[in-house]
Amino acid sequence: MVFQSASGTFEQCRMVDNSTNYMGESALRSFAYDDMLCTIAGKKNQSALRFWVHNDTIVLGTQDTRLTYIQEAFTFLQKQHIDVVVRNSGGLAVYLDKGVLNISLIFPGEATFSINEGYERMVSLIRHMFPQVQIDTGEIIGSYCPGSYDLSIGGKKFAGISQRRIRNGIAVQIYLCVTGSGSARAIAVKNMYKIAVQDSEPKFDYPQIEPVVMASLNELLNENYTVAQIIERAKTSANALNLHLYEDPLSAEEELLYEAQLERVVDRHNRCLRP
Repeated sequence: MVFQSASGTFEQCRMVDNSTNYMGESALRSFAYDDMLCTIAGKKNQSALRFWVHNDTIVLGTQDTRLTYIQEAFTFLQKQHIDVVVRNSGGLAVYLDKGVLNISLIFPGEATFSINEGYERMVSLIRHMFPQVQIDTGEIIGSYCPGSYDLSIGGKKFAGISQRRIRNGIAVQIYLCVTGSGSARAIAVKNMYKIAVQDSEPKFDYPQIEPVVMASLNELLNENYTVAQIIERAKTSANALNLHLYEDPLSAEEELLYEAQLERVVDRHNRCLRP
């Protein structure tokens, strides 16, 4: 399979590896970076593949911020040395740490390019990376941030996908739980919801998390993969799928656009978590 758009096959794909230099930074920087690349994709017909990792962070969806006691949950997480950010793509809360690899696949796409086509492009990449095992798609009840494009092995979720679109640019983002305990991450998110909800009645169906349904790739495959090894697998698969990777530093124009996008996502985050 090759990755195609209305204009044909993608032959050049910019590769950005922020898997180590962004680890100690706020995850808001990654959402701003992806927004910058997404804008460039729509303007200049350029695709990109980006890797990013952050230390302990719970990324909230917009709906999560409307929970009655979210400020109490925010304070609790801070005391646990867990950062909290509000993302600008869809979905609910997810947990990031040094064992979770995030991959962003960014490409130009007209308004007629369906949401599912964007998701399927990411699914194709992940399945190509792990041909030795059956990877299923479909909502895993009891997981955090459940969705129709949860990725699972044997009924246990190890990845979730979200999507963002900006003026003919499309960013498909996936988190892959590579190392560590999937259930431990689920417990952390479950505790967050317990504090944020308490005796209130939320206006949306927040997930009733069952930690047993979540696992890491290493747990599921009985392997000892590192995040760096999974990145190399992704690069190999991208090339096999006709995404020819190249590296290119940000131009002055892109630097300015990134700073503007960062200001926007930080402002949105602050507004969403304002008491």
